[in-house]
Amino acid sequence: MLPARLRVGVRWSDACILNISSRGLMISAGNAFVEGSTVEVRRGAHAILARVMWREGPKAGLWADEPLPVEDIVTMAQSATLEVTAADSLTMERRRRKRAIYDDSRQRARALQFAFSVVVAVGLSAAILSMVQHAFGKPIAIVGSVLGG
Repeated sequence: MLPARLRVGVRWSDACILNISSRGLMISAGNAFVEGSTVEVRRGAHAILARVMWREGPKAGLWADEPLPVEDIVTMAQSATLEVTAADSLTMERRRRKRAIYDDSRQRARALQFAFSVVVAVGLSAAILSMVQHAFGKPIAIVGSVLGG
């Protein structure tokens, strides 16, 4: 039994590879997948796109489009020449991307947020100053004229 991850549609779940051959595998998983549907099985760096050929309770037989590197999958060796990958959109998972990309975006967003806050604070200060000058401008002018200024 080899632990793996199984994707049916957009949902991921745990699965166990019970048997593996060059073109297929038997898995045990709790997912409700149907015969004829396409699933993705991941074990380590290996991504296997396969079609569900049969299902019996939690067990299912899968047929892979590409020949499987059985030895690498069983031993989880990282051979680049034999690595099985999915379509181009699936080759780079979110969790494998460099965190620096996200850190840079986060820092830029914080800087923009700070600049926006400063602009809003300066604008509000100018508006309050204008309102105070307008409110006290006329009474102060009256007092100044009465005092002879």
